[in-house]
Amino acid sequence: MRNKFYRLLTLPLLSAVMAWGQTVPSPKEHFGFNIGDDYKLANYTQTAAYFKKLAASDRTQLVDIGMTEEGRHQYMLIVSSPENIKNLKRYKELSQRLAHAKGLTDEQARSLAAEGKSVIWIDGGLHATEVVGAHQLIETMYQLVTRTDAETMNILNNDIILLTHANPDGQELVSDWYMREADPKKRASNIPRLYEKYVGHDNNRDFYMMNMKESQNISRQLYVEWLPQIMYNHHQRGPAGSVLAGPPYRDPFNYVFDPLIVTSIDAVGAAMNNRLNVEGKPGYTQRAGSQFSTWWNGGLRTAPYFHNMIGLLTEIIGNPTPETVPLVPERLIPNGATPNPIVPQVWHFRQSIDYSVSLNYAVLDYAARYRTELLYNIYKMGRNSIDRGSRDNWTFYPKYIDSIQAVAKAEKKKKDTAATAAEGEEGGEFSFGREDTIANKYYSMILKDPKLRDARAYIIPADQPDFPTAVRFLNALILSGIEVQKAPAAFTAAGKSYPAGSYIVKTDQAFRPHVIDMFEPQDHPNDFQYPGGPPIRPYDAAGWTLAFQMGIKFDRILDAVDGQFQQVPYGELQSPPKQAVAAAKAGYLIDPRINNAFIVVNDLLKAGVKVYRIPAGGAYYIPVAAKAQAILEKDAADFGITVTGTDQKPAALTALSPMKIAIWNNYGGSIPAGWMLWLMEQYHFSAEFIYSKAIDAGGLKKKYDVIIFPTGAIPDTGKPKRAPRMGGNDSRPPKPEDLPEQYRGWLGKINADTSIPQLKQFLEEGGEIVTIGTSTNLAYHLKLPVQSALMEKNSKGVMKPLAGSKYYIPGSLLTASLDTTAVENYGMPASNDVYFDRSPVFKLTSETAGIKKLIWFPTDKPLHSGWAWGQQYLKDGVAAFVAPVGKGKLYAFGPEITFRGQSHSTFKLLFNQLYKQN
Repeated sequence: MRNKFYRLLTLPLLSAVMAWGQTVPSPKEHFGFNIGDDYKLANYTQTAAYFKKLAASDRTQLVDIGMTEEGRHQYMLIVSSPENIKNLKRYKELSQRLAHAKGLTDEQARSLAAEGKSVIWIDGGLHATEVVGAHQLIETMYQLVTRTDAETMNILNNDIILLTHANPDGQELVSDWYMREADPKKRASNIPRLYEKYVGHDNNRDFYMMNMKESQNISRQLYVEWLPQIMYNHHQRGPAGSVLAGPPYRDPFNYVFDPLIVTSIDAVGAAMNNRLNVEGKPGYTQRAGSQFSTWWNGGLRTAPYFHNMIGLLTEIIGNPTPETVPLVPERLIPNGATPNPIVPQVWHFRQSIDYSVSLNYAVLDYAARYRTELLYNIYKMGRNSIDRGSRDNWTFYPKYIDSIQAVAKAEKKKKDTAATAAEGEEGGEFSFGREDTIANKYYSMILKDPKLRDARAYIIPADQPDFPTAVRFLNALILSGIEVQKAPAAFTAAGKSYPAGSYIVKTDQAFRPHVIDMFEPQDHPNDFQYPGGPPIRPYDAAGWTLAFQMGIKFDRILDAVDGQFQQVPYGELQSPPKQAVAAAKAGYLIDPRINNAFIVVNDLLKAGVKVYRIPAGGAYYIPVAAKAQAILEKDAADFGITVTGTDQKPAALTALSPMKIAIWNNYGGSIPAGWMLWLMEQYHFSAEFIYSKAIDAGGLKKKYDVIIFPTGAIPDTGKPKRAPRMGGNDSRPPKPEDLPEQYRGWLGKINADTSIPQLKQFLEEGGEIVTIGTSTNLAYHLKLPVQSALMEKNSKGVMKPLAGSKYYIPGSLLTASLDTTAVENYGMPASNDVYFDRSPVFKLTSETAGIKKLIWFPTDKPLHSGWAWGQQYLKDGVAAFVAPVGKGKLYAFGPEITFRGQSHSTFKLLFNQLYKQN
C-alpha cells in the first residue's frame, strides 16, 4: 500500500520533470554540440540566446546587468527553487541587511540568517581566451535548471545562485576567431586584438577603480545589489604539472580584512579539494603550489575580501584543442600543496568542464549545508568592522612590529650584560613555538601609541584644487558599496573648518577594510625565498593606495566625527558641483591643476577656439568669444570645472594647437596601449594606433606630431628576444598568410635595425616621442648620455643590474620631486607619488647638455605604499627627463604615469606633452 501510494505521488512529479526536459533544450540541441566537445566553442550571441531559453524555467530569473564597452547586453541568470525565485526581493533585502550589519544585534542577525538563503556568485568568461570559464557557466546553468537529484534540490532550496557572464565581448571575439577555420586542427586562439575592448587581461585589475563598463556592472551586483557571501571567479591556467590551482592561497594575506575571511577560504577550499578527491579527479594544488595570494585588492575575486565576502579563484587547464598534462617531477610527490598529484596524460576540454561543474557543486553544497553560518558570519565580520571603527584600534602592520623589535633591541644593547647576551645563545636550529620573546611593555609603547591609531574617518574637503577628480575617487568608493556622507553646511572637525559640500567617509561601517585600503599605505612584508635569497614576486601590486594614486587631498581623523551629515544612498554616484562661467571682458582662466581642464581645452581646440597657456604656472587663457563661452558654460556644468573671468589679457602667452597623436600597439593587443587609447577618449584627445610595420615604413613626420610608446614597446639594447607572446591558450604569433588582410599590418615588433632609425629620423625632423616604463629603452638606442642608476660592478668589474637580494621594488607608490618650473610639469606639485613597478631609473652623465630632469628621488626612503627593498639605491636617481633630438624631443618617464587608468595625479605628465606650443 505504501509503495502504491509513493508511485501515485511521484507520477505527477515525473510527468512534470519529463515535460520540463522537453521544453528546455540541452546544450547540444541548442548549440549543435555538447559543451566540452573537442574543437568546439560557442560565441556570446549563441550563449545569450541560450540564457533566454533557460529563463523560461521557473527556477530562473534573467537579469540584464548593463551594457558592455562594445554595446552588448551583459546577463546574469539567477537560479534557485521556484519558491525562492518568487521571493527574491526579500532574500536580497536579508542579504543586504546582514552584510551591512548596522543596527542589528547578534540575536536579530541569527534570526535573519535563519530566514535567509545563501547567495552565491559564480562567473565565467572574464579572460575570454580562458575558454573553460564561459563554457562551464553554460553547463552549470543547464545542470542546475534541469537536474532533480537530492543534492541539486537541496542546493536550490537553500541557495540563490548568481551565474554571471563576465565578458560578453570577449567570448564573441575569441569563439568566432577560433571557429573561423574549417579544419579543426588549424583552430587557434591567437586573436588579433584585446578581448576586452580597451584593457584585455586587465579587466581583472579594475575592481576598485571600475573604469570599464563591465566592471561597473559586476561591482554594482556584488557590492550594492546582492552582496553574496561567496563569490567564485573561474580562470585559467593551472600551474604546469597540475590540473588547477585553487583555495586556500599562499601568504601574505592583507592585514586589514577580518580573520574570518582567511579561515572561511580554508573551509570552502577544503570542500572543493575533497569533492575532487572523492570523485577521483586529481591534480588540485593550493597554497605554495601556486602564485596566488590574498594580499592585493582590485581583482574580481580579491576585492570581495575587503567586503567580508569569501572570494574563490581557480585556475584550470583546458582548451578545445586537446593538450597534454606535462611531466613536472617535483609535483608527483604528494604534499600539503598537492595532496593528490596527476600523472602526465592527454587532456580533453570536457574534462575541464566536468572538473569545473564539480567545483561549482562543491561550493554550492557547502553553502547549502552551512547556510545560516555563512549568513551570520558575513554579519559578524561587518559587526567587527563597525566596532573597530567606533573605538581606538591599531592594525598590526609589519612596520609597527619592526618598531617594537628595534626599540627592544636598542634597550637590550644599552644594558649589554652577560645575562642578556646569554639569553640568545640557544641551539642552531629553529624550533616552532620557541621563538624569542621580549617584554610586553614594548607592545604598549608602539601598539598603544595614540598617534598610531587607525583613522575613525577621512574627510575630503570640497575646496581642494581638483575636486572633480576627488568626486571620481568617491564614486569608486560608492560603486564598491562604501557608505559615504556629505556635509550640507560648513563644519569643524579636529579643530579644522571644512566647507559645505565636503565628503566624510567613516570607518565604523561593514566594509571598513576596503575604506582603510583605499586611504592608507599598504605595508607589504619583506618576502624572500630564504634569508639572503631572491624575493618572491607578489601576485600583482604590492602597494596601490587609490587616494595617493589619484592625488586626493584628505584629512585623516583619529577621533569620532559627528555632524549634520547626509548619507549618500548606497550606489548613488555623485557629480562635481555644476559651475557657472564668470563674466569677463578680456578672457577666461582655468586652473592647470584640474585634470578635467584637458577636456575643456580639447573641446575648444576642436571647435577652432584659440587657447593659450600662461608661461608662469601654466594656467589656461581663453579670449572672450561667443563660441568659447558656449563651450565653457557646457563643460563647466558637465565636468565641474571652475572658469574665472579676467578683464586684462596676460602679458605673456603661449598658443596651443592640437597634435596628431599615435599610440604604438602590436598584434594581439598591448594592454598598456589599450589603457592609453581609453584615456585619450576620456579626456577628448584624438589618437590612433600605429603598428611596427608602419613605423618601419618611415615617413612618420608626414602623418604624426607625437608617438606614444607605452611600457613594453621598445626592447632593450641586448640580444634580440623571441617574438612577443599573445594572450590565450595558443599564444604563438600567426603567419601573415593565415590572417585576413586587414590584420597582416599589425604583425611585427620594434627592432634596432628597421624601427629605431625611423624613430630617430622622426625626432630629427621635429617629431616628439613619449616613452613610458621599459620603452624608455629608446634613450639607450639613441645613445643619449644617460645611464641606468640601478647598476653596479660585479666581481669582474663588469656593470650588471642590482641583484634581487639587494634591490627589488614591485608595483608600489614612491614619492618623487618634480621641477615645477618645467612646462612639461605644468599643474603638478613639487612632490607627488608615482606608480613604480621595477621601473627604469636614470643617471645623467656629465655630457647631458640640453637634457632636463623632470622627476627624481631626493631621499633614500621614497616608499609611500607597498614594498621597496633596497630603496636607498634610488637616492638622487632620475625618474623622468626630456632630451632634444634634432628638431624634436624625447620624453622618458620611468614610472607608469597612466597606470591602469588609476594614477590620475600623474596624467598631466602625459597630457602636457600632447599640444604644440607656439
